[in-house]
Amino acid sequence: MPEPRLPGAERVELTGWGRTAPTPATLVPIRGEDDARSALALGAARGVVARGLARSYGDAAQNAGGAVLDMTRADRVLAVDLAAGEVEVEAGVSLDRLMNQFVPQGLFVPVTAGTRYVTVGGAIAADIHGKNHHVAGSFAQHVRWLDLLLADGTVRRTGPDQDADLFWATAGGMGLTGVILRARVRMKRIESSQILVDTDRTPDLDSLMTLLTETDHLYDYSVAWIDCVARGRRMGRSVLTRGRFARRGELASRNQADPLRYSGSVKLSVPDVFPPGLLNRATVTAFNEVWYRKSPRRKRGQLQSIPTFFHPLDGVGNWNRVYGPRGFVQYQFTVPFGREEAMREALVRISRSGHASFLAVLKRFGQGNPGMLSYPSPGWTLALDIPVVTGLAALLDQLDELVVEARGRIYLAKDSRVRPELFERMYPRLEDFRAVRKQLDPESVFTSDLARRLAL
Repeated sequence: MPEPRLPGAERVELTGWGRTAPTPATLVPIRGEDDARSALALGAARGVVARGLARSYGDAAQNAGGAVLDMTRADRVLAVDLAAGEVEVEAGVSLDRLMNQFVPQGLFVPVTAGTRYVTVGGAIAADIHGKNHHVAGSFAQHVRWLDLLLADGTVRRTGPDQDADLFWATAGGMGLTGVILRARVRMKRIESSQILVDTDRTPDLDSLMTLLTETDHLYDYSVAWIDCVARGRRMGRSVLTRGRFARRGELASRNQADPLRYSGSVKLSVPDVFPPGLLNRATVTAFNEVWYRKSPRRKRGQLQSIPTFFHPLDGVGNWNRVYGPRGFVQYQFTVPFGREEAMREALVRISRSGHASFLAVLKRFGQGNPGMLSYPSPGWTLALDIPVVTGLAALLDQLDELVVEARGRIYLAKDSRVRPELFERMYPRLEDFRAVRKQLDPESVFTSDLARRLAL
């Protein structure tokens, strides 16, 4: 039979943000519920999966030979309750849009990843976390309800207190339970758009972990940049930044008249001209040395803007192109508290491997949630951006084994290559997820490259 046609549908090659492993699919623009329901007909052969702003790093929003639903045009703000601090939005609304519209009204998103270019649907499907997980949890914990288009074409409203199993399969479920159409989200009240930031430079991993353990509870947001190239006594040296939103009275007098002024924008865009190998051990070592040395040993009460503190890379459009045509892998893993030796061993192996991570950040997670495939769990999490070069797969395989042995896990929104037998040992509620998915979608209408690779 000929492939069904929908307005605007086109055959394209898609990748994740890491620009690895492109696969062809029919990309279908979705403007609302009717479009999404019509697009399910495209799933007869190879299934469908929703896609937002494509900031998952691996193959979660790819579907080789099937249909991929571009949700970014379903981006209306449907209702606002300023008294309750809640917004009702379509799934294609970005966190960037929410910030631009609501920060001037004293509301901030409850959780933001390292980029604001994430849709609300993507934030739920990946159950994103941020610098405040230790006090606020992940994004799904701030969702009152969502409307989900199921494989049979019906729409079901679900939330933590309504059809909870479906909600917690969808939160972190990477789009495999259905298409998120709408959601109601609790926002965070703020008095200003400035962050009051404390900075500490630590000489090694042990001093960083000690400082975070002793003081993390004093801050709403915290994150540490780590030098993953440094060895020996300097291994894990870092720059730790922690903060909270400033109150109006803590601003300079000249800023108190307009304390919620906000502007997030792209300052420049990276052309697609960078050769492979530009980010190598030599260039990253030089950068890390400069970055570490220029950071203050100890600074208190510095005021920073939302883009500077939360999304420094968002000022550079298409920054992923710097890694060249082979792309890069972001590898993020967590090990539980009490298994700090596994984190140390991971850093030893990374620093000795010859592979250089341009960006490496360490955070502490608080309590997890009931999400069947939700990533955060109590412990230490490290995220690495590593260029794709010969030998990288062997290093990451070794790290996978180390993480599993420590009873940790990797993050699906970043993954593009973990072995399925190891993944199964990382998520104790995987069979619960499979059961919900099989009940609602026995024909696997909703699928993806990631789903097939891991037999989800």
